[in-house]
Amino acid sequence: MTDATSAARWRAGILTAVLIAGGGGYWLGQSGQSDAPTEAGSGGRKILYYYDPMFPNQKFDKPGKSPFMDMQLEPKYADEGSGAAPGVSVDPAARQSLGIRVVAAEMGSLAATFDVNGSIDFNQRDVAIVQARSGGFVERVYRLAPGDVIGVGTPIADLQLPEWGSAQTEYLSVKKLEKPDLTAAARQRLRLMGMPEGVIAEVDRSGRTGGRMTVRAPIGGVVQTLNARAGVTLATGQTLAEISGLGTVWLNAALPEAQAGQVQVGQRATGKLTAFPGEAFVGRVVAILPTASADSRTLTVRVELANRGGRLRPGMFAVVALGGDTKPALLVPSEAVIRTGTRSIVMLEKGDGRYHPAEVVAGREGGGKTEILQGLAPGEKVVASGQFLLDSEASLTGLTVRPLEAAQ
Repeated sequence: MTDATSAARWRAGILTAVLIAGGGGYWLGQSGQSDAPTEAGSGGRKILYYYDPMFPNQKFDKPGKSPFMDMQLEPKYADEGSGAAPGVSVDPAARQSLGIRVVAAEMGSLAATFDVNGSIDFNQRDVAIVQARSGGFVERVYRLAPGDVIGVGTPIADLQLPEWGSAQTEYLSVKKLEKPDLTAAARQRLRLMGMPEGVIAEVDRSGRTGGRMTVRAPIGGVVQTLNARAGVTLATGQTLAEISGLGTVWLNAALPEAQAGQVQVGQRATGKLTAFPGEAFVGRVVAILPTASADSRTLTVRVELANRGGRLRPGMFAVVALGGDTKPALLVPSEAVIRTGTRSIVMLEKGDGRYHPAEVVAGREGGGKTEILQGLAPGEKVVASGQFLLDSEASLTGLTVRPLEAAQ
């Protein structure tokens, strides 16, 4: 049979099914079928009706070819679905026609990683606030602006602090008394005023006072705010600049809440950025924020990355590979799991061409495999192709789904 002929017959079958559904039983009336029991088949088994396995909802009272597919109608026996070995029975010829494929559930390793989207942000734990330690005024501001990238020790502004000058003069006067206790107390007062050790040492060495000080960046990074302006009067504790470090950055990944249980603090994460194709940036999960987004139903996973050379810039987009370590799991092909919305079911092969539905609890998915957490034992055979037809037939015959607690 050519592919064109086969496709034409498939279309004809589907069209016929639609006409049956819309015709309010027209085909039933024309074929003269009945739900009444008919003659006994081979071996004395009573035949209830005949049916096409591809369209099990349609019943016929006589054998023959299916009006839907190019195949013989199958008999439905009265003793099917009851007795010692309940299940859906399919003979070998029909199994081949239906394309039924059976796979054994087996232990294996499921890829634990999955990809989510994220973006680079500043490390909010690496922030420096530059303030005036004493009242005074700004003499000079160096050529800086918000957004500039600066190194550690970069001068920001020159300040004139009159209170420092008077305190240094007092310290030198006490020092001349050559009383160690008083000298140590005066020196400690300079420290409490926020005077750096380098400035105090210079006063000790030169014997000269000076209230002038150059404020420098305590860390390298990006100037976020710059409030220092030449001639401005300063109050104690007034903020002159805010600097965000670039030695490390955060990669904030949007984790779907359904996968929240697969990520833990301390796990390895890998980010790939469109700006650097073919390069991977490896870090660790440092936090999983406690609040989920109401709009996207995602959690924010914070990954800390080393930023060598400052190449990673806040705002850059990244694809983040998250997940835990690979663990052994009982696996079946993902297409073998029938998800009804309220539970998951697989069709078990019971031998002698018989099949029976069983409820399972499905876990993670990856690489075309699904983890079975409960309801299935290693070595049990499940239907990986054609299972929906078998499930439909099982529903028609009223077969009871094997419960979870009855699994081997």
